[in-house]
Amino acid sequence: MPNQIEPKSGEFTIDKNTIIAFDGSLDSATKCVVAGFASDLSKVTGFDITVEEGDGGKNTIFFKTNADMAGEAYQLDIEQKRIDIAAADAPGFFYAIQTLKQLLPAQIYGDSAADGIEWKANCAYINDAPRFGYRGMHLDIARHMFSVDEVKSFIDLLAMHKLNRFHWHLTDDQGWRIEIKKYPELTETGAWRNETVVGHPDNNEFDGTLYGGFYTQDEIREVVKYAAERQITVVPEIDMPGHMVAAVASYPQLGCTGKQCEVRTTWGISEDVLCVGKEETFEFVENVLTEIMELFPSEYIHIGGDECPKTRWEKCPKCQARIKEEGIKGDSLHSAETYLQSYFNNRVEKFLKEHGRKLIGWDEILEGDLSKSATVMSWRGEAGGIEAAKKGHDVIMTPQTFLYFDYYQSLDRENEPIAIGGFIPVDLVYNYNPVPDSLTPEEGERILGVQANLWTEYIPDFKQLIYMTLPRLDALSEIAWTQPQNKNWDSFLDRLDKNIQVYNMKGLNYAKHLLDVNLSFEVNDSDGTIDVTLKTQGKAPIYYTLDGSTPDMSSKTYSTPIKLKKTSTVKALVVRDSVESNITECEFLFNKATAKKISLDQPACVKYKYDGEKMLVDGLYGDSSFNTGRYIGFEGNDLVATIDLGKDTEISQVSVGVLCDLANWIFPAESFKVQVSADGKVYSTVSDQKLPVPAGYDGYKQERQVLTAEFAPLTARFVKITAACVKKGPQWHDGRGKPLFLFADEISIK
Repeated sequence: MPNQIEPKSGEFTIDKNTIIAFDGSLDSATKCVVAGFASDLSKVTGFDITVEEGDGGKNTIFFKTNADMAGEAYQLDIEQKRIDIAAADAPGFFYAIQTLKQLLPAQIYGDSAADGIEWKANCAYINDAPRFGYRGMHLDIARHMFSVDEVKSFIDLLAMHKLNRFHWHLTDDQGWRIEIKKYPELTETGAWRNETVVGHPDNNEFDGTLYGGFYTQDEIREVVKYAAERQITVVPEIDMPGHMVAAVASYPQLGCTGKQCEVRTTWGISEDVLCVGKEETFEFVENVLTEIMELFPSEYIHIGGDECPKTRWEKCPKCQARIKEEGIKGDSLHSAETYLQSYFNNRVEKFLKEHGRKLIGWDEILEGDLSKSATVMSWRGEAGGIEAAKKGHDVIMTPQTFLYFDYYQSLDRENEPIAIGGFIPVDLVYNYNPVPDSLTPEEGERILGVQANLWTEYIPDFKQLIYMTLPRLDALSEIAWTQPQNKNWDSFLDRLDKNIQVYNMKGLNYAKHLLDVNLSFEVNDSDGTIDVTLKTQGKAPIYYTLDGSTPDMSSKTYSTPIKLKKTSTVKALVVRDSVESNITECEFLFNKATAKKISLDQPACVKYKYDGEKMLVDGLYGDSSFNTGRYIGFEGNDLVATIDLGKDTEISQVSVGVLCDLANWIFPAESFKVQVSADGKVYSTVSDQKLPVPAGYDGYKQERQVLTAEFAPLTARFVKITAACVKKGPQWHDGRGKPLFLFADEISIK
């Protein structure tokens, strides 16, 4: 949505007499943008659209430089006889053209002339500029690779959505995908893995097929040039010092052991990382980055920096010698090995700075010491970005809780392609605000932009890549461009219709969940109801039932939010041109705690707070995955929740659902206590249970568990439950000595 739009009466029509004109102040880059638009317009209309210098007169699309405007801003004034476009730079003109395309028929995005189309755009005045200067989309091609033409098609989508950064994840444990002249083994060996895990790694199944490939430097230049013509900067990522198995497999001397290893055939994290104790490692890194900088003009060079185990460094004589030589010491916050990674990051940052570039990395680079000039990408929720901004770093927000497009788009996983987990529907993306409320206005200025990430462990081909991208990319584009006060979900759904037409015309395999019924709800603790809202793209009628029966066109038609007061199974469908959508279904299970007032004594973890404490009384239950948005997470804090039942109520059972997922540092509670009160001030304990802490992975099952307290019937108005998290991880676990997570989904009182 443009940030200022004033509709006018009438339409501008493009016909065989329409010309494109420009004033003499346009620079060469803008002239290329104008010429490209004229070529596209001629191709789809079949008219010979000419470009000339001068005012052009009537029936003209006129481009004029306005040096007083901000970069990327534009003005678009559409009259019945003329269109005037003003901007200060080529990007501004390019984005004005994208907006004009949105106002024209969908066939404007076609590849050939379309017959019988009236090329009209509604008249309006638009004055627009992006909210953020960095509007990005990430693509991992290390796990699964895509052709140059497919990458170009992906870039076309980014350009259509006014994004200006393409973050290209080029290397990882499972493959090295870029030619480096000085180190040919990186592509001769590192670009190939012997086979690939089938499904999730715990299945321990492999396809037995050699997989690999890489881009030549000429192909890289081709992609960079193609993106630049669409006002997109390609940000390269060479992930280091972890996620470097492909490099170590190519040159074993780069690792701590010096032993040969193989390019990784499964996902996850490997202990085989670069040896920071060897100068040879830094020579390798600098030589690689030198070639990277020759290929990519991007100001930012991404070094990853995430998920780097320190196991090898702890035992490596050279790494330990480096720690001693540099006077690196651990403290109460981090180990010496963690500060060794800071030493690595700072050396690389200095090298890039000497070459006029900036280091950017994932939020793990905050762990230890980090130069103020380094930029942080916050992926582990928002916490890293908040910390970085408060410390004076520039930040790009990419939280996995909102912007990981490799997560599921639907809770109906049986009918979805396999994904890594989680649940991020379009509305969750759309409602994300990249500037956290906890930041001061000055700190908020450090949030330079926003980016969605697309990791491809479970995305083997371009068809599925598009499915995971669209239409979540539409939501990303609006949170990146549009000021928050100008966003509106209902308007977004209506306006999305044009892009859906484009996707259909191009035969793109986009996810169609928004064509189904979108169900959202609010916990209304003022009257003890769950208020359910049903929406869909466009204005088609929605039919629903509450008793679990299958809805059809004879069912109730939705008009206003549905107020649920008892256990109900909401089923809904939408009918467009007599074609029924898939059925949306959600079961709300009521108990005495459902939709009652609830408060927490200790805050939830920022990364896993989602909708806060009301999630514990919304009638919905989680499953075995922690990142579906159904659980609220605590880290170091206990779950201490007080529920006001509203009046004296007879009760005899209190329970809460918790998750056991030891691999992700999520342990069940180590104790569970229930207290009751008549006035909310004086409490008596009715149950206090000590619970066993898991002693290892043997017998471990990733599952939802229920903590239950049963007692003789009593009357109370206030119920307080305390589920204590494990404050110090056991010695056998990776999180030994550290506070572990406690995840809870629903409190039940009967």
